[in-house]
Amino acid sequence: MGLIKKMLENPTYGAKVDFSLLLIRIIAGGFMLTHGYPKMIKLLDGNFQFADPLGLGVELSLILAVFAEIVCAFFILLGILPRLSSIPLIVTMLVAAFIAHAGDPFKSKETSLMYLLLYVVILLLGAGKYSIQSLLKK
Repeated sequence: MGLIKKMLENPTYGAKVDFSLLLIRIIAGGFMLTHGYPKMIKLLDGNFQFADPLGLGVELSLILAVFAEIVCAFFILLGILPRLSSIPLIVTMLVAAFIAHAGDPFKSKETSLMYLLLYVVILLLGAGKYSIQSLLKK
């Protein structure tokens, strides 16, 4: 119960850190939407040509990627349950960096690893003061 309560908390840290978290959320959430949008269009068109790196099936893999890269990214952008929303994105970025691009040079993994770092920061710190979650606490 303590872990779930901790995941739902959204502490504030002071103006500079809270503003920095806003910038991180805009970059990590907003930019990820540009990766998720083409996948969402594929899903809506019924085009299930997609990688299956975990052996879950191409349909489920695409659905999970769209959930993470659209729904969770949008939640992070707005600051709604940011810690919980970061978990699917962390998993997605780990899969992208270390499974989908396992044999590729570092340059191919770099973007996934940078996103991964941003989502880990959000997991650890939350959304900060400038978020919808912070507004709902009042």
